[in-house]
Amino acid sequence: MSSPALRIDLVECLIKMGARITGAGTSTIRVEGVSRLNGARHSVMPDRIEAGTYAMAVTMTGGDVLLEGARADTLTRPIEILREVGAEITETNEGLRVYRNGADLRPVNISTEPFPGFPTDLQAQLMALVTRADGTSVIRETIFENRFMHVQELARFGAEIHLDGQKATVVGVPRLKGAPVMATDLRASVSLVIAGLAAEGETIVNRVYHLDRGFERLEDKLSRCGATIERLSG
Repeated sequence: MSSPALRIDLVECLIKMGARITGAGTSTIRVEGVSRLNGARHSVMPDRIEAGTYAMAVTMTGGDVLLEGARADTLTRPIEILREVGAEITETNEGLRVYRNGADLRPVNISTEPFPGFPTDLQAQLMALVTRADGTSVIRETIFENRFMHVQELARFGAEIHLDGQKATVVGVPRLKGAPVMATDLRASVSLVIAGLAAEGETIVNRVYHLDRGFERLEDKLSRCGATIERLSG
């Protein structure tokens, strides 16, 4: 289920183009056909999965980052979970400030759910995050089957993860070690990047073409935050 804010954003864009639509944000939307739509100028709302991913990267590695344009109303449950893990998150006029400086990462128990629950598209990123938590986390995937393909790749870093059907039990470890890993899909690939940011030594993530389907200039944005990361050609 998509965010109501996303549906409202789409309706607002269509209305600017001349559409006749009422009921945005409610359970019933009425559309009256028009003969044509016009051009319009519209600023698309920020992607909540991208914002949530960067928030998890900051929580994993520590630091203080402003996610410009990010909206708390689209990330209510992820923000709650990140605060449980140990992040400080505040909403500002510019976006979301994510901060963690020295506090230990804490374990969590979550299940993926339709909006406004915890999104399945942030499950892999959260799993990478809690591999360093001080304790045992449980993650249940209730939306998609075969959404744990990143587990065997996270294990290459030294993560301790046990699978039982659609439940993953993650036992936090003191450290991760860099390793060559293979991206299997879009969300799994960025979870490996997050793990690599916190791992000791060098990590090489192969098949990063998956990343480009959901994250524009990922390496540039992470570099601006102080990460040592580059894209290798060939």
